[in-house]
Amino acid sequence: MARHDEDRPIGEAVKLLQTHGFDGLAEAVTVLLNSAMVAERSEHLGAGLYERSSDRRGYANGYKGKSLKTRLGTLSLRVPQTRDGEFYPQSLTRGLRSERALLVAIAEMYVQGVSTRRVKRIVEELCGTEVSSTQVSRAAGELDEMLASWRCRDLGCYRYVILDAQYEKVRRGGQVLDAAVLIACGVDDNGDRDILGCSVSLSEAEAHWRSFLVELKDRGLHGLELVVSDSHEGLKAARKAVFPSVPWQRCQFHLQQNAGAYVPKMGMRSPVAADIRAIFNAPDQGEAEQLLEKFVKRYQKTAPQLVAWAEEALPEGFTVFALPASHRRKLRTTNLVERLNEEIRRRTRVARLFPNEAACLRLVSAILMEISEDWQSADKRYVVFSKETAVEG
Repeated sequence: MARHDEDRPIGEAVKLLQTHGFDGLAEAVTVLLNSAMVAERSEHLGAGLYERSSDRRGYANGYKGKSLKTRLGTLSLRVPQTRDGEFYPQSLTRGLRSERALLVAIAEMYVQGVSTRRVKRIVEELCGTEVSSTQVSRAAGELDEMLASWRCRDLGCYRYVILDAQYEKVRRGGQVLDAAVLIACGVDDNGDRDILGCSVSLSEAEAHWRSFLVELKDRGLHGLELVVSDSHEGLKAARKAVFPSVPWQRCQFHLQQNAGAYVPKMGMRSPVAADIRAIFNAPDQGEAEQLLEKFVKRYQKTAPQLVAWAEEALPEGFTVFALPASHRRKLRTTNLVERLNEEIRRRTRVARLFPNEAACLRLVSAILMEISEDWQSADKRYVVFSKETAVEG
């Protein structure tokens, strides 16, 4: 019977979609979200509706109506209540931070007169509503306080840290400039991944990276055994200044991309790429070094610039060989952060242009905070540490 009750909302949602197609999407989401909130209340109370249980931790107390404006339009929800008033569904709050941040970022452009007609159209398309300056000010203040608290939270021991950056368009003094969005991810002692922080500035120069890394350190980041990143000069200098004794792994994916600039003929690109992949896929560092020697001999005459670059650059991608084999695939590139960058770009391409760095930081922080919470609630470890797992050397 319980299983039948769980399936009923799914059946209702499917029927709405079958009957109305995309026009029924908002109503279908409403049905599923209402059901999710009821299930969450039952879990919070330790018992379902009208269920007798010795594990019960409280009692239900009806529902409270709530209109929620989303990119699907306005959803009319029934928010479950409890007698003690201490319950509020996370299934309602989670995932809405980035919706709210997107609304604030776009609305802020609208208030400041940036591409007014286009921004107004986007707001109506995404959120089904227009916003006033008062709504923007109030929402921005509440959101900024929450996001700042997340960005400044205390950190702890993280064995691996992955760093990367991407760019967003920001208006400054009548010009449209590229703002660097810096992101740090970490893997803690338990093998869980986390997003440690983010920063937005109009430069990815050493000063920005150094300030960002110092802030991570001041928040309690310690126990580093490996830093993974690309070889951007500003980042390299900042990393050496803040974490001088921590081994560095240069992103193997970026290394393979960089090699293309040194290949003299298009016809050589495919075999060169295959040879570099073979080097990085070697079972151990000794084998990788032998393959690199063969690589150098093979291209010494036909691509001397490639060889000169490879002899210096490729060994910077070998540090990962000191890790357990089960860790290498996940730590040999910056893909963990690259996937975050893709998600950020997916959400920011609608806005296209931010009025200032603060608006950009607001949206990026909201997206990352949401993803971080999902990571923390995941059951599966990102990597598994043995009792004596550590980077050698």
